[in-house]
Amino acid sequence: MGKNRKNIVYSTNPDFHYEDEDEEQQEILPANEQLLYISIDRKKRKGKEVTLVEGFIGTDEDLKDLGKQLKSSCGVGGTAKDGEILIQGNHREKVIDVLSKLGYKTKKKGG
Repeated sequence: MGKNRKNIVYSTNPDFHYEDEDEEQQEILPANEQLLYISIDRKKRKGKEVTLVEGFIGTDEDLKDLGKQLKSSCGVGGTAKDGEILIQGNHREKVIDVLSKLGYKTKKKGG
């Protein structure tokens, strides 16, 4: 716990509460207020296509849950991290359909 604290050794203030930089409150927006960008990406993937979902605003837990729903709907693997969801293969239309049914606004990005 104390290893992540920088520049603070001791405080005599009884109301002092140290906040780690990692504890920043991340803004969570409802699905109908989010605009997600859907694209097909081939970069650094040995020519294989992935469907890329960008622009998600929420917790990592919510991102992983949404990624799990999309992977399940498309019947393929993928990953969800760093605010992006990667779905193996070209499933752009299916992903847009699923996200729309969940209430997200979507926009195609790229070709």
